[in-house]
Amino acid sequence: MRLSIIIPCYNMEAYLPTCLDSILNQGLDPASYEIIIVNDESRDQTLAIAREYENSHPNIKVIDKTNAGVGAARNSGLEMARGTYIYFLDPDDYLADNTIPKILEIAEKLSLDVLTFKSLPVSKDEIIPGSQYCNNEDKLTVYDGVSFIADRKFSNEIWWYIIRRDFMLTNNLRFIEGRWMEDAILTAQLFCKAARISHVDHDVHRYRILPTSAMRNKTPEHYRKVIYDNANAAHVFVNLIEHLPDDHPHVGACKKRLRTRQQSFVFFLLVRLMKSDISIEVIPEMLKGFERIGAYPLNNFLGEDYSGIRYSLLVFIYNRKYLIKPFMRLYRVYNKVFQTNSLPH
Repeated sequence: MRLSIIIPCYNMEAYLPTCLDSILNQGLDPASYEIIIVNDESRDQTLAIAREYENSHPNIKVIDKTNAGVGAARNSGLEMARGTYIYFLDPDDYLADNTIPKILEIAEKLSLDVLTFKSLPVSKDEIIPGSQYCNNEDKLTVYDGVSFIADRKFSNEIWWYIIRRDFMLTNNLRFIEGRWMEDAILTAQLFCKAARISHVDHDVHRYRILPTSAMRNKTPEHYRKVIYDNANAAHVFVNLIEHLPDDHPHVGACKKRLRTRQQSFVFFLLVRLMKSDISIEVIPEMLKGFERIGAYPLNNFLGEDYSGIRYSLLVFIYNRKYLIKPFMRLYRVYNKVFQTNSLPH
């Protein structure tokens, strides 16, 4: 079997059919791929819809499990998967027409551990089935993971990539369960371990922007969890950076980009702290922890990956401890009065 597509689902009755139809209409031989839907104890009709598709399509399988979060759901799908390659797709997103066959062909032809491609953001009800493809296969560069990180910007989300299943299993790569930022951690781990990785300029994926998405959830409880899980991700990156091969010719540039990513967790943690109801008195102790691991001050954050006046202004403030508390107090008062949302997400 060539491909396993794993879809973790929680309360996605409105979008799951579009997602599944976009896969089924790819033109792949049904015997060559499987779709694994992992229902994470949905409270709507998600499971019923998944069962309908399972009954109509022999290559669709449904796992119904107790709610444990997206990381655990993806890991459950990976355990069942049989495809040579794995693709993790969210149920509120979908694929452009006839894109996966070409992506799969390139990955197989070049014996890649990871193949990255492009994604296009779309609004809630927007359907853009067509895809722009730059046919430059003869010019594709195959990197090792360290060189790829050093040379290219990469996104945290797992749906930008297809991955060779044996590569994941051999390196014991799994999603961290019960925490946010599980994509960012696993993506960096994948790239650091990969021997063969490439990128194709093909907008395969459609990312649906929803006001109800998990990362846009602004409830106090959710905000607190995301803040502390950002802190955890910053600490996890220490081990990644320390275990890079010192004799690799591009290790310096790779470390710089990973430190930028590590410091992005701290930066956005501070942004979310400003918007939250968490006491700002926790900040000094948090910053001490980040100082110990080299994630603060934010000296590696600004650059190619993060630039612009808002980023520069906030970094200027965040790097001066004496400014952080008064600035956050002022912002919280201002935000209560004007309900603004002018900060980066």
